[in-house]
Amino acid sequence: MLLLSERDHDRIIEMAWEDRTPFEAIDFQFGLKENEVIQLMRNTLKPKSFRLWRKRVNSGVSSKHLKKRSAEMLRFKCSRQRAISSNKIAKR
Repeated sequence: MLLLSERDHDRIIEMAWEDRTPFEAIDFQFGLKENEVIQLMRNTLKPKSFRLWRKRVNSGVSSKHLKKRSAEMLRFKCSRQRAISSNKIAKR
């Protein structure tokens, strides 16, 4: 496995928890394959948290694999997410 900075390590975990971010995006950005991400999550998370994450990834809720995504899902960002301006999150 690659030597990652603490910031990269945290970002990979964050991306792995996000339902809309596919493993292919993590591979593209950090060079970690799916099995390496799973190993990183196993070594980092508490056992219960890891089991919950794996259950979610393998369920129909998550779209962690590009092949399982619907054709309409073209973005990683939620359509309701607003742009951030002046370092302040825009309110609804």
